[in-house]
Amino acid sequence: MAKQVNAPVSPWRFRVVIAGLLILAALLLARALTLQVLDVDRGYRFLQGQGNARTIRTEIIPAHRGMISDRNGEPLAVSTPVASIWANPQELGKNKDSWAKLARALNMSHGELAGRLQRYADSQFMYLRRHLSPQDAKTILALKVPGVYLQREYRRFYPAGEVAAHMLGFTDIDDRGQEGLELAYDEWLNGTPGSKRVLKDLYGNIIREIDAGREASPGKDLQLSIDLRLQYLAYKELKSALKRTGAKAGSVVILDSRSGEVLALVNQPSYNPNNRSQLSPSAMRNRALTDMFEPGSTMKPLTMVAALESGRYQPDTEINTHPGYIKVGPKLLEDHRNYGVLTVADILKKSSQVGTTKIALSLDEQEVWRVFQRFGLGRSTGSGFPGESTGVLPNHPNWRAIERATFAFGYGLTVTSLQLAQAYSVFANHGVFQPVSLVKRETSAERKQLISPKIARQIVDMLESVTGPGGTATRARVDAYRVAGKTGTSHKAIAGGYAEDRYFSLFAGVAPASDPRIVAVVAIDEPKGDYFGGLVAAPVFSKVVADALRLMNIAPDDVEPVAKMDKKGDAAA
Repeated sequence: MAKQVNAPVSPWRFRVVIAGLLILAALLLARALTLQVLDVDRGYRFLQGQGNARTIRTEIIPAHRGMISDRNGEPLAVSTPVASIWANPQELGKNKDSWAKLARALNMSHGELAGRLQRYADSQFMYLRRHLSPQDAKTILALKVPGVYLQREYRRFYPAGEVAAHMLGFTDIDDRGQEGLELAYDEWLNGTPGSKRVLKDLYGNIIREIDAGREASPGKDLQLSIDLRLQYLAYKELKSALKRTGAKAGSVVILDSRSGEVLALVNQPSYNPNNRSQLSPSAMRNRALTDMFEPGSTMKPLTMVAALESGRYQPDTEINTHPGYIKVGPKLLEDHRNYGVLTVADILKKSSQVGTTKIALSLDEQEVWRVFQRFGLGRSTGSGFPGESTGVLPNHPNWRAIERATFAFGYGLTVTSLQLAQAYSVFANHGVFQPVSLVKRETSAERKQLISPKIARQIVDMLESVTGPGGTATRARVDAYRVAGKTGTSHKAIAGGYAEDRYFSLFAGVAPASDPRIVAVVAIDEPKGDYFGGLVAAPVFSKVVADALRLMNIAPDDVEPVAKMDKKGDAAA
């Protein structure tokens, strides 16, 4: 068989193949240049943008809220780091096999998780759980369920719980102020979140940071005027008093007379701001600033200011209150008993309605009203607390005699506990009026000489007799200290008049009487059984003021041994 010989390759065919390969290489090189180097439509910038859009994310860096502390730096509200679990419903919806284990980890049923995913099916974001501990969040993320991610946040925590709840208020789940000072100072306390750019993988895990971006700026701290130690003690005494008397509610306010700062402000009932799952709206009210009531006989010292300023009366001026009652128009006003002839000081000591009425009717019909108005009644105290009531101070072009009489001993107007404390601070501060403050003051506030120091001193001396033998508030006394104050017991207003068996029991006073540093008001709403201010509110005043004087290291001013007295006294006021 003959051997077959291969024909030689044609030169032109070789050249065509080589040329084709070179053209192909050139096309590949051109494409590579287009994709990697040249800035053309759908070139490297387009591809780079598409890649970045799928892998580069801007992460928000949460900023913690400023801390709220008491006057001594004790924390009252702090922000703690927590973790929230969120999901991309469109991504998680494709992994139905993982729903069961994810639902168990989230402590929800499979049906609940499926229902939520269905509601958010068209979205790319939904929360699964908010404000988990870092450890619980780590357990959920360890399941490595596609579409489930972590978000770091902060949650507000209140170490004092219900003791300071009404002053502080609370924040919502997004850490924005909703009530109290959290709301009033929300802009001050709220921080500015930061941001950073990160590179993420297919499963949303951060591979590395691309740039630091903008740092988070924490909120500013806020230091309150209250002393947490005194706040605890006042809260304890108030809660005990309500349990003992069966009262519906109550408030205690304590002021520093020299600075106008609120040292303690407590209310009952209260609530726990750390657990608001069963929160009652009535428990949320800061009653000391929002609830208005007729102050009753606690207004008599202000009526005495009008009497002393008129020049017609002195503390030792005598007035005949016989036979123990007086008829004004159709109304009969009675004293607890027939006291006969009383001095102006004794009228305050015995809380005589007859004596107060005679003084009020002898004055110009606007004189008492003008004193009440000067003392801040009918307007804000300047505390800045959200929702603070201003009270009601009515004025009439023509006062009827009965209106003038009842107005002089605290009916026909309304005040708050804080307003009453502010008014009494004028007596304690040698006649000087100043706004109150819930925030610790670095400088003194604007002060105004409201009444003469002499009259302020005379009123304090008369109020001191109220707590002495034969006065209506012997239970307000404090061992080793001189105490001055006034009881008040007012019927509660109802539709069409006043309730016969519902009362507000009050005591307002200052201590130590020789040079007052503390002003305190105790208000007890609807006590059962005994209801006179001298029996219900005065003992609470005694205990909280004793604690305040000790904590403030104020020297005793009663050098004589405390005399054994009739603890009941007259009690009525």
